[in-house]
Parts: sequence; structure tokens; C-alpha cells
Amino acid sequence: MKVLIVEDEVAYVEALRIALDAEGIDTVAALDGREAIKAARADQYDAILLDLMLPSVGGLDVLRAVRKTSQVPVIVVSAKDSEADVVSALELGADDYLTKPYSVRELLARIHAVVRRSTSVDDPDVWTVGTMKLDASNYQLKVGGETFDLPRKEFEVMALLVEQSGRIVARDRILEEVWGMNWGDTKSLDQHIRRLRRKLEADEGAPHIATIRRVGYRLEQIPDPKF
Repeated sequence: MKVLIVEDEVAYVEALRIALDAEGIDTVAALDGREAIKAARADQYDAILLDLMLPSVGGLDVLRAVRKTSQVPVIVVSAKDSEADVVSALELGADDYLTKPYSVRELLARIHAVVRRSTSVDDPDVWTVGTMKLDASNYQLKVGGETFDLPRKEFEVMALLVEQSGRIVARDRILEEVWGMNWGDTKSLDQHIRRLRRKLEADEGAPHIATIRRVGYRLEQIPDPKF
């Protein structure tokens, strides 16, 4: 695995490189935004760790530039922890957001989670995640040996989570794409998530829907470790 570290604090970069190297992960470092954009365009990476507060070009602008040419997994790693910062990064295409300080074990878990794309396509109309299958032709959710016929909105919520499997999907994005721009009833989304979770509980090998507090949801094949 090869990871691009975008961070302007040299001591921080060195600590990350030592930790990732111990796990067999190769690293390349970029100390400012312009260098990061050049590095991202010059080579292939399995993931990018991106700080937001960078000299020359800010982290969000780096993210915009990267997303114009690549869908490489990007984990924003920042001391900025406001809801607005998290949502902005996710809307621009970040796969995950980790707030400093954090443990190395948590960072490694997040890296492996975004790199491991849990969605596989057996058929253009069927998505598979773990033991779960989502059948777009019939609006059916198949978990273990059970088949559930999904109402339209419930299917659309699940389809969005599956399409972005392993990534955080902001609540506002779900509401906009499933219910429309002016929909303000967040309780409906809560109820749909609750019903989907009950269906996924039908089999231990199925993914689960994790709540990312104040931000949104993420479909995960295994729970994130707690440290």
C-alpha cells in the first residue's frame, strides 16, 4: 500500500511515516498544497491523508483539484472539528474525516476501511456488501436467507449508502437526493435508517449502518475499532 501524507508539520509527518512504515505502508510526503497537487497527479496512491490548514493552497482546494482527476480515497486529518468543516470536506469528495488528536490504531483502521472497497458488482443491477445484496431491479434487500421488499424511499436511502460504501454520507446529502431540496423533516430519515438496520441484523455477515455524530451515516462491513 502507498499513502500520500499532506501535512506541513515536519515532526508530525515523520511520526506518521514511522507508524505507517511499521505496518508495511509506503509513504510520500507533501508539505504544502501545491506540492500535494503535483504529487497526487504524478503518481498512484492507495489513499491520501490530507490536512486542511496548509501553506500556499488550502486543504479543501487540494481536495477539489484531486477530485477533478482521481477518485483515490482521501481521509481528511485535521484539528478543525466544526460541523461546517466536516460537511464541506465530505461534500467535496473526502471519504472520511478524522479529528486530531487521534490514535495510530484508529488511523490505520480508517486507512484500511477506505482502501478496502466492500462493494462488489456481480450484476449491473445487484450490489453486494458482505452477505447483503441490494437488487435494484426489484427493490429488494437480501440479507442471509431473507428477502425484504423495500419501499421506494427506503430503497433509495440504502442504494445511496451502498454506492458510497465505506464512506460517510452526509445527512443533508441523503435528504436532498432522496427527498428533495426543500425537505426539512429529518425524522423521516431517522425512521428509514432504523428500519434498514433491523433488516441488516438478520445476518451476522451483513454490513451495518454506522452513525457519524452530527454528520451522517456510513455503511460498514465491520465496526470501527474503539480505542
